[in-house]
Amino acid sequence: MTETTVSITDVVFDFCGVLLDWQTRACLQGKFDDAIVDRICADDDPCGFFGYEDRMDAGEDFDHIYPDVVREQGEELAEIFRYYIAHYDDALPCMLPGMEQLLRDLKAAGYGVWGLTNWSHETFHFAFEKFPQLAELLQDTVVSGVEKLHKPNADIYELALSRFNIAPESSVFLDDTSKNVTGARAVGMHAFRFTDAQQARRDLASLGMRF
Repeated sequence: MTETTVSITDVVFDFCGVLLDWQTRACLQGKFDDAIVDRICADDDPCGFFGYEDRMDAGEDFDHIYPDVVREQGEELAEIFRYYIAHYDDALPCMLPGMEQLLRDLKAAGYGVWGLTNWSHETFHFAFEKFPQLAELLQDTVVSGVEKLHKPNADIYELALSRFNIAPESSVFLDDTSKNVTGARAVGMHAFRFTDAQQARRDLASLGMRF
């Protein structure tokens, strides 16, 4: 079966970088020294914040990770990390442009709309609290930190497919990270790397979807 003749019934969305803008800097800027914020937010993660956050996304609790942050980064940076996790909603300034409308259009056209995210069970609640339209629009969401499974490993995609009761060959996954797109394809899903809402619409249309 070619991509142009497949019948798609469901779309699965990543959260941060797809549905939501996620900016660590937005949480820390103006609260801490600019030089420290620049260092924390550097692409090579010299302070380990994104590494520690990845551990939380995989299911570890903050209280379990925090002693490692103190030992590896020192008390000052550890306290900044504590602040960051406690004020995580400030790192979520907005839904990305066009994404709420895309969800609404897909639902109106009869497609299933779902979420699959690498996110800590301790901070995920901020997403639905700050953007209640997500709870309205998404039929269900699988969260890595709740399940203690993690993209791009096959088991979390398979769990989502089972829980949502959808077939891989009739579903599409959108994620901003290449390895997670590859992981979805490995279990038989169609998948695209997300860049913006307009490209997402073109990618979905390339599979014959009409919305």
